[in-house]
Amino acid sequence: MLPLAGIRVIDLSTVVMGPYASQWLADFGAEVIKVEPPEGDSTRRTGPAAEAGMAAIFLGVNRSKKSIVLDLKQPAAQAALDRLLSGADVLMHSMRPQKLAALGLAPDDVMARHPQLVYVSLLGFAEDGPYGGRPAYDDIIQGLSGNAALMAAQTGRSRYFPTIAADKTSGLVAALSVCAALAGRARGDGKGAMVEVPMFESMVAFNLVEHFYGRHFEPPRGGTGYPRVLAPLRRPYQSADGHVCMMPYTDAHWRDFFRAAGRPELAADARFTDISARTAHIETLYEITGEIVRGHSTAHWLEVCEALQIPVARVNELDDLPDDPHLRATGFFEPVEDAAMGALRFPGAPVRFDGARAPVSVPPRLGEHTAQLLAQAGLTQQDIDALSATGAAYCAPQPPAPQDNPKETA
Repeated sequence: MLPLAGIRVIDLSTVVMGPYASQWLADFGAEVIKVEPPEGDSTRRTGPAAEAGMAAIFLGVNRSKKSIVLDLKQPAAQAALDRLLSGADVLMHSMRPQKLAALGLAPDDVMARHPQLVYVSLLGFAEDGPYGGRPAYDDIIQGLSGNAALMAAQTGRSRYFPTIAADKTSGLVAALSVCAALAGRARGDGKGAMVEVPMFESMVAFNLVEHFYGRHFEPPRGGTGYPRVLAPLRRPYQSADGHVCMMPYTDAHWRDFFRAAGRPELAADARFTDISARTAHIETLYEITGEIVRGHSTAHWLEVCEALQIPVARVNELDDLPDDPHLRATGFFEPVEDAAMGALRFPGAPVRFDGARAPVSVPPRLGEHTAQLLAQAGLTQQDIDALSATGAAYCAPQPPAPQDNPKETA
């Protein structure tokens, strides 16, 4: 059994940060109910699709969930959501704080009615600072938190990381925080907690693990920025026929590498004999190593480094990953057959519990589970029909049940 089996998560978040967080909770075994507005999450229309409303980015962060559509601008929909919260463990949202009261989601009011909830606010910024309440997306946070400046320090040009790093990092922080709050509730009196996950602070904490550097001290013993990571030459080495990722790190690694490369004098060079010296002369070290590596093929360096137990790898293109021999052997990519969309493939959950990964199921169609979930919350068919008639809820048509093959005999 997965560790969050039996936990119900009501997720009102959209785009990537919140859905990525709740997808992790689904991978850990939680029942995740995605509450969407009538138009659906915007990512349903982002990227290629085999079916309207089921685009690539939506598939990437919403697997193994259920979808219910409620127009929370309508009081009847707010009341229906409140019925769902009675049986829930976690409520997540990514709305700006000033919008919550109008939707019946003011934190204090919700917690007064449902004290068992872990109420999770996914924010751009902590509310008590001057940025509190501002809208924020990945690009904004990457700029504010130092990502663009890190790129400029290394490459000479200010630019974002070519991945939605702030959304995904903050989503991981959110999933971790939810698990911590649930553990605290289980060890306490059963009361929930208010959890705030601000993107800005989460990404600053992420970036400053190594880059706070000399500013850990008062007075500072140096500036910010870890030199080895910021060195412009820190990149895959060019070999005679391509590129190779090599990471000699320890004193022994570098000593063995220089000797195997036919440059034993460098193994005794005071600039490279320990990590402090190498950090101080990192550009020179990378330049010399680059010259050495260009003299032989990628296959040569893979063989040499593997023999010396120096971390090494070829460079994978993104298109190479589904055929990577390790990922194929571990079954990381999971094929799923869908009646409407046909064959699909998903990156699986990387974490295993008792040797097994969580199963992957296709993300939900818009409103696919509305009728089922409202009925579970105690609403009658008449109630559900009334919500649908006013647009307060949307119930997607259900596919016909599979028919028995008349040619089969018992």
